[in-house]
Amino acid sequence: MHFKTAQKGFTLIELVIGIVVFSIAMTMVFSVIIPRSQDSVDPIYQVRAAKLASALLDEIGGKAFDENSNTTLGLRRCDENSNPCSTTLGADGAETRDRFNDVDDYHGIEIDGLLLNHATQSYQDLYKNYELAVSVIYDGDYNGVADSSRKAKLITITVTMPNQESVSFATYRSNY
Repeated sequence: MHFKTAQKGFTLIELVIGIVVFSIAMTMVFSVIIPRSQDSVDPIYQVRAAKLASALLDEIGGKAFDENSNTTLGLRRCDENSNPCSTTLGADGAETRDRFNDVDDYHGIEIDGLLLNHATQSYQDLYKNYELAVSVIYDGDYNGVADSSRKAKLITITVTMPNQESVSFATYRSNY
């Protein structure tokens, strides 16, 4: 008598079904993991954007309030004792960033490749694919809207990160 022994292994149909099930499982796993890994980069971009804005705010904060302000002991402020504040915001003439002497000189500049804090490395070397835009307005009542009061200037820095998200940082500089 001759008995048939059971064959071991998988049929072609079982292999195809196994591959399909495995593919579906891997697709679900990767659809959960990959977006999470991209989200993990966002906090790094945000921290770098905050550092970049902070460095520029420090630079701007070290300047005089206005072209007509006396920086020596604050003895002469603009808008008092017949010493008017500037009416135009922005760089004075052909003034370059290394010659900016008051807060509103930074108004309207977009920084891409300029030196950061007069360092030896360029901004673009340190913060590749980041962009900065600076806005300065008179805002004497501190409500975020431009007005005619010359008591304070609102300085807003908008940083565009490599993922094309933008974040804004703002501070006030008072006329003191």
